Amino acid sequence: MDWSDTPFWLCFGLLGNAAFFSRFLLQWVVSERKHRSVVPMAFWYLSIVGSLILLIYAIHRKDPIFTLAYLPNAFVYYRNIVLRRREAREAGSAHDPAS
Repeated sequence: MDWSDTPFWLCFGLLGNAAFFSRFLLQWVVSERKHRSVVPMAFWYLSIVGSLILLIYAIHRKDPIFTLAYLPNAFVYYRNIVLRRREAREAGSAHDPAS
């Protein structure tokens, strides 16, 4: 384990890890409250934030494996946000008699 980076970069990487982990914690809490599996929109936003921070950290560390692991993630998470918004719009218009 290499802890030889500057305190700023170590904190930055840990912040990314915390954001990425918090999405699972959020999903678990919301699902427990609703007594069914739920993926809230905040899950996708935390996914983007956490993965981008970890990507920046991986690039800083010059770690090709870590960089490639996080490089495509934000695109996938953003696409899920777009799909969920479209789904919500379509569900809203299906209930709107004016449309």
